[in-house]
Amino acid sequence: QVQLVESGGGLVQAGGSLRLSCAASGLTFTRYAMAWFRQAPGKGREFVAAISRSGSSSSYADSVKGRFTISRDNTKNTVYLQMNSLELEDTAVYYCAGKSGNENVQAQSYTYWGQGTQVTVSS
Repeated sequence: QVQLVESGGGLVQAGGSLRLSCAASGLTFTRYAMAWFRQAPGKGREFVAAISRSGSSSSYADSVKGRFTISRDNTKNTVYLQMNSLELEDTAVYYCAGKSGNENVQAQSYTYWGQGTQVTVSS
């Protein structure tokens, strides 16, 4: 069956960096656009970044533009989220998600989800 497994979360000081990874299995990875979403305590799930099937295009939430970079390695069936200049407001559980076809920002259009990885930014 399809599995998306996130890793790389943790505790980091404000201004620091983390790199999240999401390893996919059970699907033809190159057929799926991939995205990262996050959910902070007491809030809804929020779009962070998405990347096309080939990796040639990507999109970002305004709140992370210029600080976060999404990438993918189709030889390793893995998508990454490089997070720099982390802020307290970035504290959340981060989820990777996959959908066939083109990427978009709508969580409900994504078919497959990982279990999430906690990112905590401290002052």
